[in-house]
This record gives sequence, C-alpha cells and structure tokens, in this order.
Amino acid sequence: MPEVLNPPARTSEALRARYALVRAQTEAICQPLLPEDTVVQPMLDVSPPKWHLAHTTWFFETFLLREYLPGYTVFHPEYAYLFNSYYNSLGSRVNRADRGTISRPALADVYAYRAAVDVAIRRLLDTHAAELPDVFYELFELGLQHEQQHQELLLTDIKYILSTSPLAPAYRAAPQNPTEAPLPPPAAWLPVAGGVYTIGQQEAGFCFDNELPSHPTYVADFSLQNRLVTNADYLAFMEAGGYQDFRFWLGEGWDLVQQHTWQAPLYWVKRPEGWFQFTMRGLQPLQLAAPVTHVSFYEADAYANWAGARLPTEAEWEIAARQFASAAPTGNFQESGLFHPRPLPPHASPTECHQLWGDVWEWTYSAYHPYPGYHKAAGALGEYNGKFMINQLVLRGGSCATPASHIRLSYRNFFHADKRWQFTGIRLAR
Repeated sequence: MPEVLNPPARTSEALRARYALVRAQTEAICQPLLPEDTVVQPMLDVSPPKWHLAHTTWFFETFLLREYLPGYTVFHPEYAYLFNSYYNSLGSRVNRADRGTISRPALADVYAYRAAVDVAIRRLLDTHAAELPDVFYELFELGLQHEQQHQELLLTDIKYILSTSPLAPAYRAAPQNPTEAPLPPPAAWLPVAGGVYTIGQQEAGFCFDNELPSHPTYVADFSLQNRLVTNADYLAFMEAGGYQDFRFWLGEGWDLVQQHTWQAPLYWVKRPEGWFQFTMRGLQPLQLAAPVTHVSFYEADAYANWAGARLPTEAEWEIAARQFASAAPTGNFQESGLFHPRPLPPHASPTECHQLWGDVWEWTYSAYHPYPGYHKAAGALGEYNGKFMINQLVLRGGSCATPASHIRLSYRNFFHADKRWQFTGIRLAR
C-alpha cells in the first residue's frame, strides 16, 4: 500500500480537478502519434502506447470502481486479461512480450474505455465522497501516481518505438537552426561530512511503500560532483578506448559490450560529419554540453572507473541532495516539453550542486532492496513494489520525462543494470 502523510484535501472538486489533469496529460502525450505507432512493441521492455492508455484505466476500474461504486459493471469482461500488468492476485493476463499482438480493441475503443471510466469516477466522487473510507483516498492517490509513472514510461517507450523506424520520425518538430550550447564549467567536488543520517520519506505527502520506513544510516566522508557527466565528458571516454578496454568494466558489463557490440550510448549515430543522437525531435547533432543519457549501469560504472571516481550509493545521493538541493523539485521535468536533458549554463556556480532534480535518472551503486523494517502489504497491492526487490539498481532524482509533481528526494526508481532506454545518466562520487 502507499503511504500518505498529511493527505491533501478530500473535496470532490479538488479530487476531480487533479484526476482530470493527470488523465488529460496521458492523452496529450499520445496525441502526436499515429494509430499505427500505438500498437508497436519493438522490444520486451517497451509496451505499446495503446496498452499504457488501457492499463492505467484498468487500474482505476479494478481498484476503485469495482470496489466502491455500487452497481458498477466493468466496461468489457476481457479487458482484465488484456490490460492487467503483473498482478498475479488478480488472475491470468497476456504475457508482457505479447502486448504488441493486441490489435483489438482498436485505439478508438480504448479511448472510449478511458472516457467511460472517467465518467464513472466523477460519479463516484460526486455521489459517495462523504462515505468513502480512508483506504479509498489512498488508492485514489496511488492510481494518480501510477498513471504518472506510466506517463514517463510512455515517453521513453514512444522514443524507442520511433527510433526503430528508418525514417527517424520526430515526435515533435525540431526548432529551426538550433545553436550549440557552450560547455559547462569543469565539474567541481562538493564535500559531505560523514556521520549518521536519516534517509527515506520524512516529509508530509504521498510516498510509495519502498521509501519507508525512514531509518538512520552511516556514511563515511565523501564528495559528490556538482553537475552531471556531459556528452563531451563521455565522448572523451569513448575516444580513449573505453569500450575496448576490459579493465574499466564489470565482468557482466564487458560481456554485454562484446555480445551487443556497444560502442556508444543508445541512440548515438556516427556519421562522416560527426556524432548524432536520436531524440524526440528526430535525429539531431549531438549536443556536447548536454548530460549524457541512455547509458546502462555498466556503462556508467565503466566511465566512473575510467575517470578515477565511482558512482554514489543511494544513501549518499539522498544525503547530499538533502544538503544541496531545493526542497521542492525544480528543474527540467516533463512539463518543460523538451523530453531531453538540458545543458547546464556556462556561468553555473562551482560551489552549488546542479541538476539533482530532473534531466536524467542518476545511477547509484546500490541494490534495490527493502529498507530495514519494510513490510509488504497483503493482497494485490503488495505486488506493486516488493516483489521486484532483487537484481536491480536504484536510480535517483527524476528525469526530463518525469512529472514534477511525482518526484521527491526519497523516490527510489529501479532498473536492471543493462537497461538503456530510460533517460539514465551519471553523476560521480569519490
């Protein structure tokens, strides 16, 4: 179950407005797509946009409408099989690898499904708000946060889908005559004193169960770089033979480099005139000043080894962020509409820590394990986070695809070490 400390106002008007805003944003993300784009699944990690649109709707129907709206009848009896993601408690489902085979229902039918569920949610809030139990409001907030997670997945999945076309289509038109941003100043090291600190969710508001309980942890003295690693920084690693020298790599990472012939981050394309990068605005010249992104944990770790540093642990990242970052998320998030990391201005102060919020998810050298005292909820919602706490690494800070209202200092994202299709990047520690 999620946790909501000091929950927001529960008036029907406030809940309806927030619900409408989140649901509309999901559809706005899909608006530039052709219907053909919404059914493609070019790899296992990617889900078709049509499936995202339906799955997020199934979540509200299953956990709220079926439980709390008297007399509610599901929109279609087979949609639970088609659009359940991984909830074993709720029955059988289409295999994840087969989501791209769901040609029916048509996209128009999925939008009709969304509209019908939205109408039913509004009716539930308008007619039963006063009698709904606390658990309903916790589930309602979880449903909104869940949909925001899928908004980020939608953007990263759409980017991968479009990148597989030889036409290199743009999701959004590129600006005319873009200018190359100047390189940021050399990275500086910001010291953090060792000691016992508290990490985990400590502020009022929503958090996922994997952010709890807050607990003390000890760290030794360390330093964190004050900015993200740029494309120029990473290109220097490549030109120094980083992808050809096994000494920088973990064994599994080196095996992947050999197996998949990795020579650069995902979406980089070498042409006679230089390096290009596939973006949401199509194939564009590589911005040397922008933070490097779409790198696996193995690549991030190899770069850190080459640079004579290391990746931070998630405790170090959170401790430093609580010391250096603004309390409210401010940065390059989904709302900017860039859907790409933003270069740091050349006049950025060397004594401040930059880009902790947004731009790219920052790999940490911490396994995604439960915090001491973590308790997995019973039932289907106990499957939300707990069963994934193995063989994955924690990432922190959000990205240019993350909604700003979805992120916080204690947020723990997690992926397997080989994943590159998310907006993942690098910050060094020592």
